[in-house]
Order: sequence, then C-alpha cells, then structure tokens
Amino acid sequence: MSFVNTLKQWDESVACFERGDSTAALETFIDIQEKNSKIFFNIGCIHLINKDLDEAEKAFDGSIGKDQHLAVAFFQRGLTFYKKERFEESFADFQNAFRELRGNQLIDYKPLGLRYKLYACEVLHNMALVNAQLGLWEKAKEHLLTALNLKTEAKLSLIDKALECLLKQKLFQPVEMSQKVLFKPNKNYVAELEKKDYLGKAKVVASIIDKDEFSGFAPLQPQVDEVPATPKVPEVMRALEGEPHTVLFEFVPETSDELAVVPGNIVFVLQKGADNWASVIFNERDSSEQLHIQTYLVALHSYASSNPEDLEFNQGDTILLLSKVNEDWFEGECNQKIGIFPASFVEEVQMKEI
Repeated sequence: MSFVNTLKQWDESVACFERGDSTAALETFIDIQEKNSKIFFNIGCIHLINKDLDEAEKAFDGSIGKDQHLAVAFFQRGLTFYKKERFEESFADFQNAFRELRGNQLIDYKPLGLRYKLYACEVLHNMALVNAQLGLWEKAKEHLLTALNLKTEAKLSLIDKALECLLKQKLFQPVEMSQKVLFKPNKNYVAELEKKDYLGKAKVVASIIDKDEFSGFAPLQPQVDEVPATPKVPEVMRALEGEPHTVLFEFVPETSDELAVVPGNIVFVLQKGADNWASVIFNERDSSEQLHIQTYLVALHSYASSNPEDLEFNQGDTILLLSKVNEDWFEGECNQKIGIFPASFVEEVQMKEI
C-alpha cells in the first residue's frame, strides 16, 4: 500500500472520530496496512477510550516500537498500565516519558498533528501517584516537589492538590490526555492528494548549492582548480555597495517595483528584510526581488526512515530546513523528498545565503 493510500485512510479515520463514530474510525485505522507510530498511537487512544486495555497496550507497544522517542506514547501506555494496576510498568513508562521531555517544561505536539501539550509537571504528578500506590510516599513527595520547579501557572493548582493528598497519605486522580484528540496527517499532504503526488515540489526561490534545481540567487563561489570560471562581473558593478550574487533562474516581475533577471545576471543585494524581500541593484536600477531565506543542513549521520513521514538521508547529504517541529525534530527536504528527522543528526551549513 502506498503512503498516499495510507494518508487517505488516516484522514478518513480522523474525520470519523471527530464526527463521533469511533467504531468506524477504529475499523479504518486497523485496516491500514502500513501503520506508522502515530496511527498505532491513535488506535491505542480509541481502545483506551473504550476501556479495552489489552488492545490499547498492544497498540501503544506498536507506536513505541516505531518511534522510541515519542514521549506521549509512553505517557499513554503508562496510563494503560496504571488502569491495569501494573504499577511498576506504569512507573517505568512515565519515567520514559519524562526522559524524552529532555529537561523541557513541555512538548507541544501541534506541529506534528496532535493538539496536545505534554507537561513535565503532569508526568511527574503521575509518577508520584504510582509511587503512592506502591506505598512509596517519600518517593512520591520527591516527584511532586520536582514538579513544583517545572510547573506552569495553569498547572499550579494541580500540584498543590496532589501535595495536600500526599501529606494525608491519600491517593489522587491521574492526569489523563484529552479523549477528543488524535494525531492528524499533515494537512499540506492531504490538500495535495487530488492535485499531485503528496510530496509535490518545495516552492523554493533561493539556493546556495551550485547547479541545483532551486530558483533564485546564490552567493558568488570562490575560484578553484578544474571548475568553470564564474561570469566576470563588470568593474562598474564591483564598485557598487552591496553583496554580489549570481542569478540561477529567471525571475519574471509582477509589478513595476520588481526586476526582471535571467540566469547568469549579477545583482548586488543591499538589504534583506524579514518579510522575505531583498533590495538589490542590477544594471544601475534599484528595486526589490521576492526571496525565501533558506537554511541548509548537512547530515552528520545517515538516517533510515522508520515511518512514511520520516526523511531518509545519508551522511554528508545536504538538507533544506523547512521548519523546526521542536528542539529534537526538524522538517526538511532532501533528494526531492520531504519529511521529519532528528535534529541531532545534522548541523547547519555555514554559508551566506538569501
């Protein structure tokens, strides 16, 4: 089954769930042949809502098996174990969820398609509860005191109430994820389903890579042996202020304030604005060209894709950074494919770019 088919079924399943038909949603999710970690997670959430704890456990096993860094999956499996009164396993999963937060106060999963924020203080709250269930009251107190240092104002009352119960050696309720949210597929991919292949082509108009497939400008490259010389820049233009760039692809102006340029033209960039416009001089004319400011990364290690939405690349590959999902995961493009990948596998290319 292609990822396009998976994407269609995934989108259909979420639509059924949001209409209140969790039975149809679950059936469609289960029918997906190539399940990624998010789809397994969604299946687990629906089973958890239905109080089918054994099936929920299996689904969260599948989610974690596909992505061992998905903190929210550990959190949900920890809740499943807690409801099954398997407290040691529950504590271990909450501990794993806290570890995957990596010292952050929270993880916002909205960029990945899940409208949910996992808070460190809530994970510690549940760890304290499991300790209390095991009779480890001092350990429970330690976890809640740690939670106090990671709390947000919105979560202050939650920790305070748990501490009040703990001082009386009374149990309290676990923090549970909302039952109304699931991971949704990338909305841009879904929008393109009927138009073209889901990958499409990135709308990039600037490049720092010589002879690549992007359009826009690249800084003039230094001369090296056995490389064709760059076009000679007229001396009159060298005297102009600004940074010289060579045009890679044709730009057709849409207004009188824009410049028409063709490959090989030399322009001098006077100013680059935060709104993706650059003021340039070309043939003694001062105007503006619309540009996207791009960041490129180089792969420090090879990354093998474990999910359809992951980006696979080899060590040394150049990757165009599209967005930062969070501190640990980036979205980028490499070899005409788009996907997410671990931030620790890459570093930024130290080049000037516009």
